[in-house]
Amino acid sequence: MTIHLTNTATRQKEPFVPLDPDNVRMYVCGPTVYDRAHLGNARPVIVFDVLYRLLRHVYGVDHVTYVRNFTDVDDKINARAAESGRSIGDITDETTQWYLEDMAAVGALEPSIRGANHDKAMPRATAYIAEMIAMIEDLIAKGFAYTAPISFGHNSKAVYFNAEKAPEHAFFEVEKYSRYGVLSGRTVDEMISGARSERGEGKRSPMDFVLWKPSTIDQPDWESPWGRGRPGWHIECSAMAKSLLGSTFDIHGGGNDLMFPHHENEIAQSCCANGTEKMANFWLHNEMLQVEGKKMSKSLGNFFTVRDLLDQGVPGEVIRFVFLSTHYRKPMDWTAEKAREAKDTLQSWYNLTDGVQSSGKASFQLIDALSDDLNTPLALSILHEIARSGSAKELKLGMQLLGFTNPEQLDWWRTETVFLPGTFSSGSTPLYLNEIVPFLRKWQDLRLAKDYVAADALKVKLEKTGLRISNSTSGPTAVVPYGFDPSKLEDI
Repeated sequence: MTIHLTNTATRQKEPFVPLDPDNVRMYVCGPTVYDRAHLGNARPVIVFDVLYRLLRHVYGVDHVTYVRNFTDVDDKINARAAESGRSIGDITDETTQWYLEDMAAVGALEPSIRGANHDKAMPRATAYIAEMIAMIEDLIAKGFAYTAPISFGHNSKAVYFNAEKAPEHAFFEVEKYSRYGVLSGRTVDEMISGARSERGEGKRSPMDFVLWKPSTIDQPDWESPWGRGRPGWHIECSAMAKSLLGSTFDIHGGGNDLMFPHHENEIAQSCCANGTEKMANFWLHNEMLQVEGKKMSKSLGNFFTVRDLLDQGVPGEVIRFVFLSTHYRKPMDWTAEKAREAKDTLQSWYNLTDGVQSSGKASFQLIDALSDDLNTPLALSILHEIARSGSAKELKLGMQLLGFTNPEQLDWWRTETVFLPGTFSSGSTPLYLNEIVPFLRKWQDLRLAKDYVAADALKVKLEKTGLRISNSTSGPTAVVPYGFDPSKLEDI
């Protein structure tokens, strides 16, 4: 089976040929840990989790290395510590654990390195400061970077640890790397505009970017040849990727918002420091997420985290299904309707596959769809066809490959159906029968009286409690979800 992937670096779909089939290597930019992961943060995790699963299927579980970092030194973290009064360590430890729990809830495997623990496959930037300093020193020695001392003024010496010597910035000199901008395809003017936000005294060009910056007395700092300070964001990934995957590796991934300047800067500093033509052979970027057709933002009131959805009762499997319903290179629109449809589909699939033995391999058609640039919408369409055919084992194998938790490990999909007494017998007495039946009878009476407005209003109220109300050939029915709270009926 040959995998084909769309390589951002060449703008083409290409056959994937690993540098070493015995150790296929992938790096994906991870989160900056200062808060809960919002819904958009989950998209690259799910996309590259599917790719990770596919690579393991094709090359073997023990022949794939997947590294995803944690950025635990950053100005956003510093700001959160300052406003909350909590220590940086407490904040990063807590939010890192939140991230792992939330990503596990949407079915993502933890990254791994053959023969190493999971922690090494999920490196924290602060554990690789020495490697970052060494790479910066190498770039300066080779003439690709330079230093510039900050100017003391207005008694600013007092805010620095080393007040006798002006601490220095270290900058990468972009014009020294002739291929800068090839990945993103931006013009010089666009790149200058995009780079203006990265400030620092002594820059020779507005496009130059920070490798090392001085720290004030209230910021994290490490000793370096340029005074006490901390690394720039871009050098972190270059140093960690080189240390864990080598100077050149197979796949580097992330959201397309990272293409410039982050990935562009990674390539420049990595290739110049390592003396290579490439940092990674393949660059993969997923498109962004929208909510109900609009960009997610706090000002629009449509901003929410993965944990928000989970706490609202949206299962992680449903989140994953909605994400996989759109190709990773297309903008994805999260809607409540898509979530409802996904939940209905998964409930039917789980009902079909519950308790089914699933040893064997997923269908060739499914593997073929995923091998064609991770065509997850087609893969789900194939699973729909398998479900319609009634092949429970094949369906379960396919769901496992796409990362859906087995039904035996879940309860949310389990439901009971309540009928009016005398219209149907399921052979067992559903929970909350006595609480629900009066509402079904009232709904039926309103419909028989042709008071459809009142009947519809009652149905809306009942369904807001989590019930699903319908009129079948056996009469009015209520589908009761697992964990239903009957106290919600008291207000109706």
